[in-house]
Amino acid sequence: MSLPWLVADIGGTNARFGLVTEIGGRPEAVAVLAGRDHDGLPGAVAAYLADHAGGVRPGAACLAIAGPVEGDRYRLTNAGWSGSVRDLGIPHVELLNDFEALAASLPHLAADDLVSLGGPEPSHGVKAVLGPGTGLGVAGLVPAAEGWLPLPGEGGHVTVPVCDERDREVVRALHADGLGHVVAEHLLSGPGMGRLHRALALVRGVEAPPLSAADIVSRLDDPLCAETVEVFCGLLGTFAGNVALTLGARGGVYLGGGVLPRIVDRVLASDFRRRFETSPVLGDYLSGIATTLITAPQPALTGAAAWLAQRLSGTSRLEYA
Repeated sequence: MSLPWLVADIGGTNARFGLVTEIGGRPEAVAVLAGRDHDGLPGAVAAYLADHAGGVRPGAACLAIAGPVEGDRYRLTNAGWSGSVRDLGIPHVELLNDFEALAASLPHLAADDLVSLGGPEPSHGVKAVLGPGTGLGVAGLVPAAEGWLPLPGEGGHVTVPVCDERDREVVRALHADGLGHVVAEHLLSGPGMGRLHRALALVRGVEAPPLSAADIVSRLDDPLCAETVEVFCGLLGTFAGNVALTLGARGGVYLGGGVLPRIVDRVLASDFRRRFETSPVLGDYLSGIATTLITAPQPALTGAAAWLAQRLSGTSRLEYA
């Protein structure tokens, strides 16, 4: 398929786009468009190509979608966009889950794209990637006979990873506040951090204004905001440990999404790693797994570009070391 190629990371809040102008090249002309400014994916793609890409007509595209994909169909979990990629007018389009694309990026990330959150160095073996943004994404990366295979999932919708009495009080408060079955994404996401702040206010019996995740992480001198981030990191540690055990991710657990890079120091100082390693049977297993935070600005675009290059070469494996 003729170059350039379009790559995109379509989330519940923002749509990120870039162009690949040479095979094996990194995405260029990267732009972030607010989803609320467009009535659907075709409109957002057209706006990007017209306003940020000089009106080019891409010969192929790979779109990473924050939600389940099936064939040519997509549906955003936390936004109203849905449809078929056939509506885009691009000759060849590949669809991935957004965290599937993030998993595909892992072998391409440089040392300065990563921050260790504890444990040994990452190793060759099954890897997991997860992270809070508008939702909570989960995927894996599995060694194949040659290269790697990304493994999509919807692990953010498992039951919330309650571990101690404070966690249980939070969930009880959410139940009393009208939320039924509490899943991990209800607390471990950008909107979830605001929900967690409200739940802790109910537990403590104090008045608190509604706050967004950005508000909370900018007010860490406030005791309730500081406790919110502390509980958030602890819950995330337990959730990450559960994902590591489920996938057998002895090659490392990587954390992405838009929330954590804003609070790296707080995550490092938190209960995250202790909670990650806490298991009544397999604590030693978990202590041997690296936990690493991805700080690269648009890694899912890199993963989408790598996946598209391999698909157009006729293989479904990501053939890099």
